[in-house]
Amino acid sequence: MPAAADGKGGDLPLLQVSCCWMPSGSLRKTMRSQAACRAWIKILLEAGRECWIFLVINIINMIISIALIWAVVVGLCCLLWLAVGIRRRQPGEPAVENGFIPYLGCALQFGANPFSSSAAARRNMIAGQYIHFLCDPFSYHSVIRQGRHLDWRKFHFATSVKVLDFHRYVSSSIEDFSMLILVSPSMVLKLSLLPSQVFGHDSFDPRHGHTTENLHQTFLKTLQGEALPSLIESMMGHLQDVMLKSDKLSPSKDHWDVDGIFAFCYKVMFESGYLTLFGKELGEDKIQAQQEAQKALVLNALENFKEFDKIFPALVQAYLSMCLRAPTKLAKTMHAENLSKRENVSDLISMRMILNDSLSTFNDVSKSRTHVALLWASQANTLPATFWSLFYLISRDNRLLEHKMLRVLIFLNRMTALTIIFLSESRCYEAAREEVLKILEDSGLTVDPSNPTLNLTRDQLDNMPVLDSIIKEAMRLSSASMNVRVAKEDFLLHLDNQEAYRIRKDDVIALYPPMLHFDPDIYEDPYEFKFDRFLDEKGQEKVNFSRNGRRLRYFNMPFGSGVTKCPGRFFAVYEIKQFLTLVLSYFDMELLDPATQVPPLDQSRAGLGILQPTYDVDFRYKLRSTTC
Repeated sequence: MPAAADGKGGDLPLLQVSCCWMPSGSLRKTMRSQAACRAWIKILLEAGRECWIFLVINIINMIISIALIWAVVVGLCCLLWLAVGIRRRQPGEPAVENGFIPYLGCALQFGANPFSSSAAARRNMIAGQYIHFLCDPFSYHSVIRQGRHLDWRKFHFATSVKVLDFHRYVSSSIEDFSMLILVSPSMVLKLSLLPSQVFGHDSFDPRHGHTTENLHQTFLKTLQGEALPSLIESMMGHLQDVMLKSDKLSPSKDHWDVDGIFAFCYKVMFESGYLTLFGKELGEDKIQAQQEAQKALVLNALENFKEFDKIFPALVQAYLSMCLRAPTKLAKTMHAENLSKRENVSDLISMRMILNDSLSTFNDVSKSRTHVALLWASQANTLPATFWSLFYLISRDNRLLEHKMLRVLIFLNRMTALTIIFLSESRCYEAAREEVLKILEDSGLTVDPSNPTLNLTRDQLDNMPVLDSIIKEAMRLSSASMNVRVAKEDFLLHLDNQEAYRIRKDDVIALYPPMLHFDPDIYEDPYEFKFDRFLDEKGQEKVNFSRNGRRLRYFNMPFGSGVTKCPGRFFAVYEIKQFLTLVLSYFDMELLDPATQVPPLDQSRAGLGILQPTYDVDFRYKLRSTTC
């Protein structure tokens, strides 16, 4: 190997060593080629950088251009709306407040908290577009009885089925709160945006030609009167089976089980109600494999219902267009072929199957989805109503009593005061349990968890004024349904204060019961739970409520009003009474944290009925150690 010519170290000798086989001319060419490559690479990198910068600048310019175009379009639309879209008050019409946002009006102001904003709206005369909220309870009858000019079907059926295309809403306000328009506590906004079917079935309205069935009459025949005793008996049996015979709970006398109140109510009430209405697919077969299959069917229905109910507000708000597939899983289990194999199916479902076949042109998918709608209607409000009833029944949190405690401490020593307060807080629980035990004793019934065979008749359930008051008070504090009517033509609406207002065709008139339920002129301390609020001096049902010294015809409206009043309301209350009766009879219960506060209401469901809690509340339970 030759040595370096100049005797100095460096790159060149090394290069000469590695390339000693190359002629000197070839070496120089190679070096020039490498330099050229480096130069071209540098040029390309600089060109690429310039291209990227140019591309980014173009994209930004394009975005700005598109934004400017949309800004101009939106601006022109706003100007057009200001010119022709704003509703002008005509002589004899209620005052109109159009709001600052085109189309939505004042809706967003009410979406966050319908209860408080409704009260504020009374003072501020806030309104939206084309929907009137009637606030004077003495004038409710003027709307409820107005069948000639107001149509409940147009809105009622559309909520479940049709495309709701409310491009306009009215708002108005009348002095002394006689008439007020809110662009709805959230529900009106939700319904205005609904672009497609929620349940996916064809219309129930006979005027649309899909069926000649009078659905309301079907409900009255199968959910009221002579149909109730069999429903009550079936529900009572299923409740005890789920609580004490199935592996859903597996309670014990020896240790406490911990669960969420809402989760507990969900598991017990859903399965019991589902089996009561839709029957058992495998009947009363005792074969272990078939029992396991039955459990799997119910569990599958429960999970699918939870999923559907969870996204239901989003469906109504049209946030989840793809969620129309959600009822499909439930609908598959409710095809006529599957339902015909079940035993102990309720009269409601049996009659609906017959009428679907004989009076409608529904296809099999629509038929099954009508059953999904009935399942949702039977469960969606009963479940949260049961939660609130049980929560208030066992809750030790009562802010009104905390104020009383402070007053008592002024006069008594601390230990005596706390004892008095504890006794006051437990009055609700003890009064309810005492009532239940008396009914059982008078009926000669024995509470035995190992052989749960309690059975209460309709008359016995009707003779429970304390439980009835607890349920009514729980619903008063949590209900947020709307009673809606649509004007069929221009007409004059006469109010109780002798005033009359012109209503235009297609205007919507709505009653929002929370305005009534939280009125301090009707209910003292309206935001507090008082278990005996609906009891009179004799401990019986209180039916006389007044406002400013005048007796009210309508004072508690969780189930609606008039012809749209929930036809299943009696059975719903009986279900909750049965549930409370059984938990008071079989279980010891207490909150895991006695200082637990009342959970806030989930306002996203405002307008849909009974509001759910925003979070669950933990409690513990165990079987009572003694029978009675």
